Amino acid sequence: MKIASVFAIGCIGFCAIASFASAEDAHTMVTPNDVKWAPAPKVLPAGAEAAVLFGDPTKEGLFALRLKLPSGYAIPPHTHPANEVITVISGTTHLGMGETADRSATKALPAGSFFALPPGMAHFVYFDEETVVQITTNGPWGLKYVNPADDPQKSQ
Repeated sequence: MKIASVFAIGCIGFCAIASFASAEDAHTMVTPNDVKWAPAPKVLPAGAEAAVLFGDPTKEGLFALRLKLPSGYAIPPHTHPANEVITVISGTTHLGMGETADRSATKALPAGSFFALPPGMAHFVYFDEETVVQITTNGPWGLKYVNPADDPQKSQ
């Protein structure tokens, strides 16, 4: 099963909740009070929340997705099929590059930080405080773990 298909299945529920913002709209405006949080797709470790602000991450085209990640949360080394463009909205993201999660080799990116990674670049992240990040990129969005055993969908 393709990564995008797996993601699409896990995303259907939270995309429906956040369907107030569509890429076909003439314009989109979202205030902080308008953000509708729901459990993140099952491709991510349990505990994260997600909100689609614009577009549909399961389909081709531009989208904006916010993730709220609790303190102590980590995403093991993984890659994405498309460019990954991230803005740290609040908290701090600890970003590391490569196929091994070495926390001593990460860079702390506080609120206001930005990073962009090309398709297929292995990286990992962890969060030592509640953090909100925004992903703005082209779908369909997907995530492939370097070590397939890290995929939370394998344990379900």
